[in-house]
Amino acid sequence: MSSLLLTRIGELVTWDDEQPVRTDAALVIADGVVAWVGDAADAPAADDVLDVAGGTVVPGFVDSHSHLVFAGDRAAEFEARMAGRPYAAGGIRTTVAATRAATDEELDTTVRRLVAEMRRQGTTTVEIKSGYGLTVADEARSLAIAGRHTSETTYLGAHVVPDGTTPEEYVALVTGPMLDACAPHARWIDVFCEEGAFGADAARAVLTAGRDAGLGMRVHASQLTYGPGVLLACELGAAAVDHCTYLTDADVDALAACGTVAGLLPGVEFSTRHPYPDARRLLDAGVTVALASDCNPGSSYTSSIPFCIAVAVRDMGLTPYEALRAATLGGAASLRRDDVGHLRLGARGDVTVLDAPSAVHLAYRPGVPLVSRTIASSD
Repeated sequence: MSSLLLTRIGELVTWDDEQPVRTDAALVIADGVVAWVGDAADAPAADDVLDVAGGTVVPGFVDSHSHLVFAGDRAAEFEARMAGRPYAAGGIRTTVAATRAATDEELDTTVRRLVAEMRRQGTTTVEIKSGYGLTVADEARSLAIAGRHTSETTYLGAHVVPDGTTPEEYVALVTGPMLDACAPHARWIDVFCEEGAFGADAARAVLTAGRDAGLGMRVHASQLTYGPGVLLACELGAAAVDHCTYLTDADVDALAACGTVAGLLPGVEFSTRHPYPDARRLLDAGVTVALASDCNPGSSYTSSIPFCIAVAVRDMGLTPYEALRAATLGGAASLRRDDVGHLRLGARGDVTVLDAPSAVHLAYRPGVPLVSRTIASSD
């Protein structure tokens, strides 16, 4: 059993119920979990010591929505969109073609690079979806590759309907042979319930088939316009419904009542120029909110949770600590995890150290690389 003492912490965010934010603090991680929290003056001895020198320590960020298994580049699409062409989900097919043509080694290299990029920016837990293969073999290999880098793998065969088939034929494939091949590699199932992707009946068929195969349920919904996805997620008890850009009052009321986490992905709105989700409206209604990157090559090619926090504070109505909570505890709730997203006793020792006197600086100094060190219990 080895231990690490982080001392001289100017601000420590633990999300403890009684004292969620401490000053002049110290923290001990022993055998990969938080073993002691208190005042720096009372810190016990440990095998190793990290002097934070007045910096800030927060829980490692929990990125509950990403699409890292892909090949190719869509910078030209982004450039054209910034010149005035609106985003539509059809761009996904460009990435599908490139991903199918890539080798396993090429795909793994991309995932490894992006996970390392996330780690440098403070993310210690990441969910990774498939969804750029859309054949039985390509979806299964995408999940197998994702599983080398995270336990939070999501089967998203129902991303879009690929060329050369009908929606009915493809849903039968997604809920049949593709599910059989992918379920052993996945913890979750997801569906893009959106105009241009899958309607409510198809999405329900996909989600219930995944549930019956032992997978947890997640939903993409209300990214491009109002639709049935949020109410469907609540009806089925999905862990999370992500995007939530266009919500009716009935959607918000349902989320508040059902406990499904609303995942907000501001990198998408930054990249597509859609309106930002109204996070304030959701929090005020009692909805649990998560912030995630949605890192993907088309609509949100960012791996930076600090960037998402800054945007959420600037444009989505959250305070700096509400945004940080959404990117830590909120992400953990989205993944139904109680061991990450906080630094209470017994939590995983996943820590992000900021070269800043408080967590407010994540939004106060946008774009500045404040993360000086990331410690993950898996290291």
